[in-house]
Amino acid sequence: MIPLLHDFTDATVLIFGGGSVGARKARRFAREADVVVVGPVFGDRSFGGADLIRATPSPDEIEEWLERTSPALVVAATDDERVNDAVSEAADDRSILCNRTDRAGGRRPRSVVVPATVREDPVVVSISTGGTAPAVSKYLRRELEETLAGAGEMATLCGELREVLKARDVEPDRRRKLVTDVANSPEVWTALRSGVPNDRQVIEDVLGEEFPAGGERT
Repeated sequence: MIPLLHDFTDATVLIFGGGSVGARKARRFAREADVVVVGPVFGDRSFGGADLIRATPSPDEIEEWLERTSPALVVAATDDERVNDAVSEAADDRSILCNRTDRAGGRRPRSVVVPATVREDPVVVSISTGGTAPAVSKYLRRELEETLAGAGEMATLCGELREVLKARDVEPDRRRKLVTDVANSPEVWTALRSGVPNDRQVIEDVLGEEFPAGGERT
């Protein structure tokens, strides 16, 4: 399997199953998508603001639900294998991405795995074992949470620096080197992770070296 990132802004994600797995999937996708969860019961769980529809669709009714909601992704998270089979088949017939939560192997062409994710916006790192060992993904996610501290701030800083240098007509090769030097700087990482970063000062320092007052570009 090849990992991809998909923008679900303004898209619909349809989830069959109101149990703990369905709730977890709903919370994940509700960050961007309009999420609809269909299930007979929901219990005392958080669904991240998803629309909850109390129903028990039979396998024959799955096509109707897909027709009604036009999802970009459908999640089969029920405890009924026949329903999950119907969801997978209907999604495949309509060329819709499908995440089936009760099966690790034998995936259909448009099936997807929702990986464990560590976020330091705008940095996103995902870990997947192809559905074979979720416990390993969870362990690695915990390990990466500490490693990625400050990564979001660094990405934002480097993006701002790149735009400033581009506006100053710095050549692409030189621009890449300056941004890379900042991204590789232990001092900058330490400052960002301290919780009191001064992004503007870092940019000013780079500009001061690149465009010394009254002198030539270095």
